Amino acid sequence: MLKYTIKRLLLIIPTLFGVLFIVFAIMNFTPGDPGRQILGISAKQEAVDQLNHELGYDKPFLPRFGAYISDLLQGDLGVSYKTRQSFTAEFSSRLPVTLKLGTWAFVFSSIIGISLGILSAVKQYSLADTFSTFIAITFASIPGFFLGMVLIYCFGLKLGWLPTFGIAEAKGYILPIITLTAGGSASIMRLTRTTMLEAIRQDYMRTAKAKGCTNRRMIWKHALKNAILPVLTVMGTSFGTILGGAVICETVFAIPGLGTYVLNAIRSKDIPVVMSSTVILSTFFCLVMVVVDILYAVIDPRIRERVAK
Repeated sequence: MLKYTIKRLLLIIPTLFGVLFIVFAIMNFTPGDPGRQILGISAKQEAVDQLNHELGYDKPFLPRFGAYISDLLQGDLGVSYKTRQSFTAEFSSRLPVTLKLGTWAFVFSSIIGISLGILSAVKQYSLADTFSTFIAITFASIPGFFLGMVLIYCFGLKLGWLPTFGIAEAKGYILPIITLTAGGSASIMRLTRTTMLEAIRQDYMRTAKAKGCTNRRMIWKHALKNAILPVLTVMGTSFGTILGGAVICETVFAIPGLGTYVLNAIRSKDIPVVMSSTVILSTFFCLVMVVVDILYAVIDPRIRERVAK
């Protein structure tokens, strides 16, 4: 297991390098330059060129990318073009807000999605199954920004129950978490239902029933254990999707988190901020997928034997 874990961790390195190269290329070849974005459209071209030279943006693509990778390997995440402040200081002040939103949304979406998926599979074609499937398809089809605005209008402006922006109080987290939870729980619910239905129809389930196994034990002990493996993969990717969705969610609810920070950096072509945020978020996502792979081996003895070889 240790050898397998080390191998999976080492695979993160080329993955990160590829992601960084693609993001750096996109930021480089999109129209505009940081000097113009920072100084504004009314600034003289000489001043813009001077600022781009100070920032090193006038150098060719590959030397700039190589310089960034060199600094990164030395632990230097760079300085923001716009604020001239250390990325580490600004990032660390905003990351807890985004992680709090993402973690709670992930927990709720996993609990709701798996619970409704099991219920729909066990009660196939019942009213509960029809209603759960309808809700899942509906929330999976609604864009996050639109759902957020609907929630603001209904519970903030019309009813006045919850704040419409910011997180000055605990209630400010409710609407953003609901917005992030809706799409993730819908995906997990549909996959859980599908895999549970497939597991329930297997021969070993009929054998367990013939031996006098109770329905509760059949569902939780036998069916769910075999059906949960594909769901774990979706849960891992769902966490990354939720963090990505936080960019839009934080913009809609005016939350000073990592999402708004990265979005403003993209708009101003603040390359050090965009690149360093990509490094941290991509690394975090890769580590989550490594944990999912390890859980595969823990849950399924067949995979564990294959890994041990």
